[in-house]
Amino acid sequence: MNYIISQLRGYFPEDELQELGYWIIEETTGVNRTEILTGCKVTENIPNIEIILEKLRAHVPVQYVFEHTEWMGLDLRVTPDTLIPRPETAELIEWILETTDRTKALRIADIGTGSGCIAIAIKKRCKVWDVSGMDISEGALKIAAENAQRNQVQINWQKVDILSENIDSYDIIVSNPPYICDKEKAEMDARVLNYEPHGALFVPDSDPLLFYRRIASLKVAKQLFFEINEAYGNEVCAMLKEMGYKNIILKHDMYGKPRMVFAAIDC
Repeated sequence: MNYIISQLRGYFPEDELQELGYWIIEETTGVNRTEILTGCKVTENIPNIEIILEKLRAHVPVQYVFEHTEWMGLDLRVTPDTLIPRPETAELIEWILETTDRTKALRIADIGTGSGCIAIAIKKRCKVWDVSGMDISEGALKIAAENAQRNQVQINWQKVDILSENIDSYDIIVSNPPYICDKEKAEMDARVLNYEPHGALFVPDSDPLLFYRRIASLKVAKQLFFEINEAYGNEVCAMLKEMGYKNIILKHDMYGKPRMVFAAIDC
């Protein structure tokens, strides 16, 4: 553990180093945190430790180094074809689950599904819901299908370019689409900027609401749940109001940032 921390010091915040050390040891040796703390198992010989440390010092996200992550009780495979699931996205899912009747057989679409995390987490909690996951990336859809199998749920995967194609009608559309403006790149962590898929992250500075506008304009779902860029909450709400949506709610995340929007419409 001490060696790992010493080799990564300066590359990660100090308060993250020990957690990262536990992660590396458990992934490579199978020795868990309790066994490390009690000293009941030796962890001196860590397979491929120098290769792992080299990747981490090159800012490769640890989730990509080990090609999976634990999120909302799910074991999800992640690769550079998919975004790494964030805590804020988990809050979006919890909001949907708290405000929707789980006993009704609803049709749900997750647009821009990536790793499939949203679709899978929803289906895992609501077995009676018919859940679809859509993405333009074949690589992402392949990972999403694998994740559904890993987590034992059935999802309808669809290759869709939402900016140019129409889709069927649904009770709810949920989406965490690209929403980071190109101008924000300079402020981003190298682990995100250099390794996570740009197609799932960025929109042109000239049109930050591109995906929200397109999805909302289809008017094929009674309810929309969006994860948004905190800088454009009011703009997203105003746009939805102009398009005829009602009961619009801008919700803040655990950090107090406006990161989620709900809207409803008769369709």
